Amino acid sequence: MTQPEALVTYAESGSVAIITLNRPQALNSFTRAMHVDMNAALDRLDANPAVRALVLTGAGRGFCAGLDLSELDFTPGPGLLERADPGPVIQDLFNPMARRLMALRVPTVAAVNGVAAGAGASLALSCDIAIAAPGASFIQAFSKIGLIPDAGSTWLLPRRVGMARAMALAMTGDKLPAALAKEWGLIWDVVEGGTDECVAAALAMAEKLAAMPTKALVATRHILQGSATRSFTEQLDVERDTQSAMGRTHDYIEGVMAFREKRPAQFRGE
Repeated sequence: MTQPEALVTYAESGSVAIITLNRPQALNSFTRAMHVDMNAALDRLDANPAVRALVLTGAGRGFCAGLDLSELDFTPGPGLLERADPGPVIQDLFNPMARRLMALRVPTVAAVNGVAAGAGASLALSCDIAIAAPGASFIQAFSKIGLIPDAGSTWLLPRRVGMARAMALAMTGDKLPAALAKEWGLIWDVVEGGTDECVAAALAMAEKLAAMPTKALVATRHILQGSATRSFTEQLDVERDTQSAMGRTHDYIEGVMAFREKRPAQFRGE
C-alpha cells in the first residue's frame, strides 16, 4: 500500500536541515495534520546535534497561505460560532509552532518562494532571516475575513517595519511585493530567479550560519528580540550576562585562538 506523501518534508544537506511545506495544491495552507508533520520535522532537527541551521520553504508556487479554513466548521446551525471559532486552532497549533520556531536552538532562514499570507506571513517572519523570490509577496489577509493578524504578526510586523506601516498592512490586507518588503526592512533580501534560486540562496545563507558559533547566534536572536521591552541600562546588564555565558563556550575560546593564530576558526556550535 502506498504511503501518503508527507504534508511537511524533512531533509538534511550537510549541517543544514531543510523543511518544506508540502501542500502545493492549497498554497501550503495548514491543516491539523500538517501541524503534526511540522512538529515531527522539528523533532528530527532537534534530535540531530549535527544540524546547526534550518531552511524553511514551501513547495510549488506559494510559501504558505496560513490556515486552511476548511479546518473550521461553518455549517449553518446550532453551535456555529463555537465550531467556527479560530481561537482553539491558534491556541493548540499555531501559537506552539510560532513559539517553537522562535526558541529553536539553531538559526533559521525562510526561503519565501511565493505568496506568504495570513499566518504564512507570520511563519516567514518568525525566522531569523527571510530571503524571497521576486514574485513573492506578504499579505496580512486577516482583515479580509473579519479577523486580526495572528501567529505573532502583531508583534513581528511593527518591529520590522514600524507602527505606521504595520498598521496599514494589517488593516488593509494589501499585498506587499517582495522588493518593497526588502526596502521596508521586512526581509533581508530578494534573489533574482524562481523557487530554485530562492532556496539556493537561503541554503547558502544557512550553510554560512551553520559554520558559525551557533550558541552566540541564537543568543543574539534572543537579546535583540527582548531589547524593545528593556531600558538601555537593563539591556547593558543583559549584554554583560549573555557575554559572560558565551565566554564559557568552546566556540568563544576557539574563535579567539584562531584569531591569534591567524587561522580559520573551527566552530562546533558548543
